[in-house]
Amino acid sequence: MKIYNLFPRLAGPFHRWQPHLERAADMGFDWIFVNPVQKLGRSRSLYSIKDYFQIDSWLLKPRSPKSPEDQLRAVVSCAEGLGLGMIVDLVINHCAYDSPLLKQHPEWFVKQGRRIAHPYCLHEGEKVVWRDLAQFDHQHTSDPEGLYRYCREIVEYLLGLGFKGLRCDAAYQLPGRFWARLIEETKRTHPETVFLAETLGCSAEQTRETAQAGFDFIFNSSKWWDFSNPWLLDQYRLTREIVPSISFPESHDTVRAFAEFNRNVDAVRQRYFFTALFSAGVMIPMGFEFGFQKPLHVVETTPDDWENTDIDLTGYIKQINRIKSVHPVFDEESATQVLEHANPEILLMRKSANRERNEALIILNKDPWNRQNFFADNLYHLVQSEPPLLDVSPEWPLDYLPTPFQFELTPGMGRILVTQ
Repeated sequence: MKIYNLFPRLAGPFHRWQPHLERAADMGFDWIFVNPVQKLGRSRSLYSIKDYFQIDSWLLKPRSPKSPEDQLRAVVSCAEGLGLGMIVDLVINHCAYDSPLLKQHPEWFVKQGRRIAHPYCLHEGEKVVWRDLAQFDHQHTSDPEGLYRYCREIVEYLLGLGFKGLRCDAAYQLPGRFWARLIEETKRTHPETVFLAETLGCSAEQTRETAQAGFDFIFNSSKWWDFSNPWLLDQYRLTREIVPSISFPESHDTVRAFAEFNRNVDAVRQRYFFTALFSAGVMIPMGFEFGFQKPLHVVETTPDDWENTDIDLTGYIKQINRIKSVHPVFDEESATQVLEHANPEILLMRKSANRERNEALIILNKDPWNRQNFFADNLYHLVQSEPPLLDVSPEWPLDYLPTPFQFELTPGMGRILVTQ
């Protein structure tokens, strides 16, 4: 999966989405993920849903003869015409605190004393409470079947709008048995539906347990890898045979990569190179391709936050996405191993496909500020397949790979060598 996150707050109403869809398709993405589009609560956060069966009015074209649902279906149809499937957030861990559901079905919610509880998390030892949200009690509600049926109706509503995928927000906080039933029953009538589990912030074991509920994809934490510590590959090995994963260089929940790396374009390119090739899936939020620096905000971002920059990575992203599509080793959770190299500033990684006899070597300059030298006595000693090795790197691919092999990598540069 190659996913482009069209962030509704930045994109604006539905009728303004087409240029963004066309750009995503041209870059080689095959899926569009949009954050929640349903009616919001008082806080106006995208993740504080008041009514699951209405489209929020700020996304609609004034005085349009089309119904809200048909306006959204028109956007989905436009995306499909460009070869793009549409994914939307499924937010059923919580709802808006001012939702009528709190009065209609108080038994569906976690209680704190006599009050309905707010969800919370621990951040750097501090308890962060989301006071605009009410937490559903999927574990201990006295009416589990009623709550389940309501969630099932939400899924049917979203699929009826044309969405083909669901990103399940905070998936690990719901019981695995709930997801297993929901996924199985949904796919019985909508077999093409793709379920993505948002699992960031949980332990590796929680991720594994969530993945086993039947999800098609999970998200991994490669964004935070330093290219050296073993934790990423340890996590990857724990889940790769159960479910494929999606990498991202930034998201709507993180700072922008261009700001994080002090406006270093080479570092941003390096991060897309790695995240796109590390796992079966990759995702970027809109604006990454232009080096945006303002973080996305679920309440405060508006179309006026669109940034006019002199950065354009669309061509580079298109190249990487094409490489990912053409070579199966990058389109699955292939067996991955970090190989030793004399230069500690070089990441040397071997990937071996599961479905075909296909291998790849990734040679990456970890240093986005300085050139680094790579040397190998014999590249063919680094793979287990027969020759030849082909250089399919996005920059200056070599027609001939000599033995011994030496290459001076520019800051953050990556090389891609594949077997046939």
